[in-house]
Amino acid sequence: MTNVTNFGAFVDIGVHQDGLVHIFVLSDSFVKDPREVVKAGDIVKVKVLEVDLDRKRVALSMRLGDEVARKPARGEKKTSPQRGKAQQGKARQRQQPARPAPVTAMSQAFAKLTEKS
Repeated sequence: MTNVTNFGAFVDIGVHQDGLVHIFVLSDSFVKDPREVVKAGDIVKVKVLEVDLDRKRVALSMRLGDEVARKPARGEKKTSPQRGKAQQGKARQRQQPARPAPVTAMSQAFAKLTEKS
């Protein structure tokens, strides 16, 4: 642990950027203050949840039993898990019809900007 803050703790994971263990994934039970669970200098086991290369952030978890939700890499298409026909029908019923975006001064300015390009 390199630093403990009100919202979590930063961990040196051996790369040039420390990873953050958010307060919600410090423990399996509720944590009011991260300093109740860890302190600077502690050696802990963590799991990598997410790596955001654009923002240079590494999200970590001390709850080692949690499943990691894999995000598609840059340029990779998002795929949804296969569903049965009954579940697919229910999902279609819940979808709301698409509404056109409201016309605002900002949307008009953006449209003009994209026309010039």
